[in-house]
Amino acid sequence: MTDTQTVASRCPINHGRIDLVDPRLYSEGDPHPIWQAMRVHRPVSWHPVGDDLGFWSVTKHRDAEEVLRDSSRFTSERGTIVSMLGTDDPAGGNQIAATDPPRHTAMREPLQRALSMAAVERQREAFRSQIRTLIEPLGDGGVFDFGTAMLAMPMAITGVLMDLPERDWPELTRLTMICIAPDDPEYEHPRGAKYNLDAAHRELFGYFQDVVRERENRLGNDLISVLLRTEFEGRRMTRAEAVSNCYSVLLGANVTTPHSPNFALAELIGTPGLDALATDPGLTKSGVEEALRWASPVNHLLRYATRNTVLNGVSIAAGEAVVVWVGSANRDEEVFTEPEVFDLRRVPNKHLAFGVGPHYCVGHTVARVTLRVLFEELFTQFTDFAACGKVERLRSTFVAGIKHQPITARRRGER
Repeated sequence: MTDTQTVASRCPINHGRIDLVDPRLYSEGDPHPIWQAMRVHRPVSWHPVGDDLGFWSVTKHRDAEEVLRDSSRFTSERGTIVSMLGTDDPAGGNQIAATDPPRHTAMREPLQRALSMAAVERQREAFRSQIRTLIEPLGDGGVFDFGTAMLAMPMAITGVLMDLPERDWPELTRLTMICIAPDDPEYEHPRGAKYNLDAAHRELFGYFQDVVRERENRLGNDLISVLLRTEFEGRRMTRAEAVSNCYSVLLGANVTTPHSPNFALAELIGTPGLDALATDPGLTKSGVEEALRWASPVNHLLRYATRNTVLNGVSIAAGEAVVVWVGSANRDEEVFTEPEVFDLRRVPNKHLAFGVGPHYCVGHTVARVTLRVLFEELFTQFTDFAACGKVERLRSTFVAGIKHQPITARRRGER
């Protein structure tokens, strides 16, 4: 029996093969042994979906970079996540994440400037205040669900940046979780995942339609105002385009930021790593990058070939879908020494957690500053971390995430 067949014997199966689009693989299984075998034996391979759909799976770092960098060969305008396979994305050409250069570049530039590292650093203490509020109950001596707190963290940060009312944050968090995990039992709907997803989309777009309409009359320095002021191709961004991009900004923030600290803590509890982070502040930066590599929260990115092309010796026809498995690329043995080891001192760290190329995550600065502040607060304020319950992962093909992680800790200086 081959390595791939051995792994397949305990993973979701589709048409006699491992099913990489089954969300249960990421909540109850382990895709990494599968990806490792694919990197060795078939780094670019065809994956059927149903009777008449499919895509090319890309598992190696260099191939992932080639696909994500070259928007002339691999477009994002037909869709960027595998759940949309077989239908063109209606946001193509209107939403920054689903638009190719040169329009993408012009649409993105004002938002990128507003989210420069210098601009985000000015918000550091505001971020710190929100993070302290979220993790404060950890010191009360009882069981603290770190996973739930982390799911709330990006909304608290993005809520400040978008100037959204705090009373709306819990519902916006719930709706974005449905968008990335409509199959998860915690968020499922009796009428099925598609109904659940469509309903969440309608509510989010309806919410932002109201917010954008109101914000047009009182533009400020928030990210929604930045979008409304954005000019490209001789005109301002329309209200509909602004709404679509508000949705994209919020979803992007809620995907990447919460899961890296979840996976890092799950890995480090019970090891000297936690004390190392507390006693050596110099490890915070490299530790954050390793947490991003290890978690790879954005599990995959979808593109479509714009013309007949070749990738790593494999012929890909125009119009065929290509899926980059980010979690696989981030553990490629050709790029990372001992990739299956969580190394707080890993430098350099060429992870693709934020993508690469023209669609490199515009909010990477926010995520990095948020995570650095979180690590600072968590490991200088608390000690004696202990796991005290089952870690529950998110049932999602798009996001590698943890939703519940019960822990205990005590404040430093307290007995």
